[in-house]
Amino acid sequence: MLDDPLERLHDAARRTRELARERAVTGLGHDDADDDVGTIGTDGAVGFDPFPLLRALHANGVRAVVIGQVAGIMHGSTELTGDLDLLWDGDPAQAPALAAAFASVGARLADDVVLEPAAFLRPKVDFTSPGVGGDCCTPALPWGDLRVREFLDRAMTALGPGGLEVHYLTRQDLIRMRRAVGRPKDLRRADELERLA
Repeated sequence: MLDDPLERLHDAARRTRELARERAVTGLGHDDADDDVGTIGTDGAVGFDPFPLLRALHANGVRAVVIGQVAGIMHGSTELTGDLDLLWDGDPAQAPALAAAFASVGARLADDVVLEPAAFLRPKVDFTSPGVGGDCCTPALPWGDLRVREFLDRAMTALGPGGLEVHYLTRQDLIRMRRAVGRPKDLRRADELERLA
């Protein structure tokens, strides 16, 4: 297994693209994902590459934290994914930088939401961009008993070429999030993360 979190993610993204290379587009987005298989079975896997958006977030000074299976991969999970889920603190002062990062990679927001700073103040906004789609969430989203604002404070940072910084949930916080969501894929992935620890 690769030791570096970003090398793991590069490798997983490459394997995802290879797996989906010959797949016909079905119209299934990340919200249509099967609760067991996950987004690897959706169109998001076709051409999957989260790095342009991750680099844009860094270049614009946005401290968005990677959650979901991309964070799992960074911790060593072997399951592939076709989406990128993000969590940021929801501070209105940071919304212009977030919007600029998404705009710089040609992202679009779902449901005809205009890509402007105010859109990112919603508890959750779905997005698509060349290479990756997913959710961008804030602590205002109903998270049950999870104290996700604290998750942001504890997030880890992986360093890449050119000074790239990618923030992602700690293993324990990701496990907590997985168990709270409780879908079959989340429970299976939480078990895997516990075994990897």
